[in-house]
Amino acid sequence: MVTTSTTMEPLSARIPSDLYLWLAQLQVEGATTNSDKLRVLLGQLKRHHDGALDYVAAHAWARDITSRLRESLVRTEGQTGRHSDVLNAMLDHVTTCLAIVVSNAPTSEQEAARLEDLLVRRGFALSEMLLRQATTTQASAYDPAVVQRHAAATLELAQTIQSPLSKGA
Repeated sequence: MVTTSTTMEPLSARIPSDLYLWLAQLQVEGATTNSDKLRVLLGQLKRHHDGALDYVAAHAWARDITSRLRESLVRTEGQTGRHSDVLNAMLDHVTTCLAIVVSNAPTSEQEAARLEDLLVRRGFALSEMLLRQATTTQASAYDPAVVQRHAAATLELAQTIQSPLSKGA
């Protein structure tokens, strides 16, 4: 549990019963009691509000908010024995991009260009992974045809772009 001050102040609040039940059942890493949970959650909110989330903290936050989905996928894999590289790569991509966006607040054109470069690089890495999955008719996915079904327009664009590039080479 992370706190910015060693002095603790009491806080009393009345909240609707549905929020109380939600908080009581919420799994928050490093927190067991409702008071612990509130401290952790308020600390996260303050860091987010202050813009103090560095990339590592933002990535941990993004993984935390996607943890229910990740756990569900692990359960599904355990029950069925099936795994989706496509879905896991998409989830990793979303987590990483969210962390990049949340941890950045460019104050100059140079910083904005750096952010743009990071996001475009991540976007093309995802495209490359999906294109690798498109090299066969059966992608490593819960729906093995999902990549083939959506790849046609991207492949057509890639072929169009390749022609002018290869002429200049």
